Formats: sequence, structure tokens, C-alpha cells
Amino acid sequence: MESEFSNKFWDAVAGLQNLDMAEVMALIEENKQRRVSFPENLLLRHILEIDSKSQEQKNSEKNQLEKKHLLIERYQKGDFFIADGSDLPHFRDDIASMANPLFALKAGDTRTMRYQQNDVKTEISANAEYGRATIFDKDIWIFAISKLMQAKFEGKEINNVIEFSAVEFFKSTNRGLGGKQFEMFRDALNRLSGTRIMTEIETGGERSASGFGLLDGWDVTEENSKKLPLKVVIELPHWLYRSITKDEVLPISKEYFRLRKPIDRRIYEIARKHCGRQASWKVSLELLHKKTGTTDVLRNFRSAINSLATANVLPDYSIEYNRKSNMVTFINRDESAHNEDNKKALSSLVTNMMSKK
Repeated sequence: MESEFSNKFWDAVAGLQNLDMAEVMALIEENKQRRVSFPENLLLRHILEIDSKSQEQKNSEKNQLEKKHLLIERYQKGDFFIADGSDLPHFRDDIASMANPLFALKAGDTRTMRYQQNDVKTEISANAEYGRATIFDKDIWIFAISKLMQAKFEGKEINNVIEFSAVEFFKSTNRGLGGKQFEMFRDALNRLSGTRIMTEIETGGERSASGFGLLDGWDVTEENSKKLPLKVVIELPHWLYRSITKDEVLPISKEYFRLRKPIDRRIYEIARKHCGRQASWKVSLELLHKKTGTTDVLRNFRSAINSLATANVLPDYSIEYNRKSNMVTFINRDESAHNEDNKKALSSLVTNMMSKK
């Protein structure tokens, strides 16, 4: 077969990005069956065009899949920056809420949710009018935590009351600036204030065993002519403030705010909490399902994991799902994490070899 075509032909075939050799051979055989077959140069052009169209199709499918999971990036360069002397992500999330599913994954959820992890029981109740605070409402928390951490790094005194501009918040969290966004912002503040939690959460070496809200209070100063919020003041609950003072927070990627689906945001939180800077972390699908706090059935959750793994858009981590073992693996995109794991493995091997001498 190879003798029928020049080396130039086969060199071009070897460089194809999408078609495999079986598909190329099928096209060659199809060409033979034509009443008037293509000469070598036209056949090669035909093969290259099909390969190119295949790539375009793959790119289109990839873009469509990404759109299912990612919001557009509204601002190319954010105005928000935490100068902590490192090149880590500039936003912070508190560890306690990353470990526990305090925030609803669906809007309008008014049910009382109960969870138990080991000996710790958690009950989350919602405001009947506004529903439970959602994971998108948590952006206000993350923004406030990050602003307070910025002040800490700059050596400023902080407390649990923080003031900021609404526009700064919208831009920092990749939100639009339309009137609807301002209405949604006030609703989010009401949900955060109205969501009540009864639980035991250990922060800063102390254990809280009382009921509290996700916000202790808020105040918005509006522009009279347009009724748009200009200045926002929120009062964080003391247990959350204690987490900040004890540095019980983790840096998260700014790309978190581009995640479109609530379940994707929750999965990222869990990966960031448990995988962290390790090279990888494995967890069973059932346990991951439980950790998210989703009310969706396991079958639908499996589909969500498969879709997120295929889209490959989760910040900091890629995902592999093994249907046979029913295990989900989060793989750190940072090569230095893998190098560190290799160093630890080599050190352990050397130690074991030395101990056997």
C-alpha cells in the first residue's frame, strides 16, 4: 500500500491531528472505489480537509461544553489584589464552610437540612421568604474574608465589620453591573442574614455550640435617584471572624467566580480543601456526593462529575472518574505538587533502604 504513494504523502498523513491510520486507510479504499479516483495530491488535500473539519467539530463541541460550565470573563484585569508576598490566588475561603455544606445548591430552598459528621450535628434552617443562602451568595463571604486578609497582610487592625463598595464586589466576583444585579445583591444579603445554623464547629481552638446566622447584620447606602447601592457594610458572625484571625482560610482561584453551576463550585471547594497542594486525591463517588450536600440523586451526580471531567475547566485540578471502581480522582494542575510528591516518595524509599542495612 505504501508504495502507491510518495514519502511526502505519508509524512503528511503522519502529521494528522485527528484522523487515525484506520480512518486514513478507509478514505484511501473509498477513493479506489470511485469511478474516477483522486490523484495523490487531491486525495491528500481531501484527507487534510476532513482532518481539519474534525478538529473544528471537536473545538466546537469543547466550546459548547465549556459554556455549560463557565461564565464569560467580564473583566480582563481585576481591580482586587491581595499583596501577600506570593503568587498564590488572591481570594480566600474559610476552611469550616469548605468542609461542611452550609450553602444551598438550589435557589429558593426553604427546607431545614440536617447533617451529621462523626459526633458533630448540623442543622440549617432557611428564611421562609428568601430561602437558604446559596453558594453564589457565599461570594459575599469570600469577598469579605479576602478584604480582611488583605488588611491583615498590610498590618492594619481589623474587626468583624467591613465596609466596601458594591461595584468593587461585582467586578471582583465577575458579575455584571445592571440593575438586576443590585436587586439580587440585596436578596443575597437577606438570605445570608436569614439562614440560621445550629452546629458545633471548631475554629481557632474553640468549639461553637450555638445557633448563629451567616451574617449578623448589613447596611446598604443607596443613590437616591437610581436606588443603586453605593456603600455596603456587613457584620460577619464571630465564629467566621475568629477563623480569619486564626488564618483558618485557604487561597482559592479567581477562576472560581467563572464557574456557572453550583455543584461545580461546591466540588471545587471540596477539592481545594482535601486535595490542596497534594499531587492528587481520591474519593469514592458516594462520599463525594455526601460531602457536596446535594439533594440530587447519585445517578444525576455521576453525570455531573462526568461532564465536569470531560469539560476539564475546574480551576487548579483535573478530574478522572473510574466507573469500575466508582472512584473520583482530583489531579493537581501544578507540576510542583507532583515534584514534591516524588521527592517525598524518593526520601521514603531511601529511608526504608537505609533501615534494612
